[in-house]
Amino acid sequence: MSPSLFRRPSSRGTTGLDIDGRYLAACELAGGRVVKAASHDLPQGLVVDGEVRDKEGLAAALREFARTAELGRDVWLGVANQQIVVRLVDLPPIDDEEELEAAIRFQASEAIAMPLEEAVLDYQPIDTNTDETGAERMRVIVVAARRSMVEELVAAVKAAGLRPLGLDLDAFALVRVLTRANGAGTEPGTGGARVYCHLGGITNLAIARGPACLFTRTVATHWDDEGSADRLADEIRLSIDYYMAQPGSPPVEEVVLSGPGSRDEVLVGDLAAHLALPVAIADPLPGLDPEGRAAHDPTRFTVAAGLALGGQS
Repeated sequence: MSPSLFRRPSSRGTTGLDIDGRYLAACELAGGRVVKAASHDLPQGLVVDGEVRDKEGLAAALREFARTAELGRDVWLGVANQQIVVRLVDLPPIDDEEELEAAIRFQASEAIAMPLEEAVLDYQPIDTNTDETGAERMRVIVVAARRSMVEELVAAVKAAGLRPLGLDLDAFALVRVLTRANGAGTEPGTGGARVYCHLGGITNLAIARGPACLFTRTVATHWDDEGSADRLADEIRLSIDYYMAQPGSPPVEEVVLSGPGSRDEVLVGDLAAHLALPVAIADPLPGLDPEGRAAHDPTRFTVAAGLALGGQS
């Protein structure tokens, strides 16, 4: 399970709402299948680089979208911007939840460059291993998001008459949906990691081993900027270098592209030429949409579907 900033798990149908910046996308899942998908372009300037810039304008756009798409009130939200920090923390095994939380907050105060009183903090243990002395250690992924950014987003959604049940990272939602067993380019490999690069209103990058996201960041380069292939390739290489500097990081085997930009064949070809790694195009909704409800552009719904899946966990 990936961490979320807050969540109320549900066994019923769940709706993920992706506020991409260029568009809104909602995906409702029930019984492991898409039962409704809707998307609408978002006016420019309401959300910039993943941050709300016009709360009233966004609320109005969401209200109209919810009405025309006939969405239910309850939604699961995602965030992706520069005001989010994700770190791996290494600790001795701690069974007591209160002691674990205290130890993580102590580590986070040193590893995360923002005052914790200004942050929403969440964490999730991902695995255990042994160090060079043979002692058992646990690795914990810690997420911190600036509280003011979260509050602006939630306020806009509530003002639209919607009720946010959970807030997750877009990167975690992306990994969650693309690591499904029949996802293109996501079959089990030799135990290495994959780079997932979602090319939407912002470029969102995650590095994961299986379903565990080990590194994530948003990238300043937009996929449809002039000369974007060179800059995106550089950003991917820099991200891999940073990730590999973390102790115990399995090597990257492949780059998997998703989002609307993954339909740009020229961009995909240029990235493959620049990167000394295999580049694959993800199935945007692996095994989730056999009826083609999102057929007009399924690449818009990948993150929304991952958010809905998170609501069911």
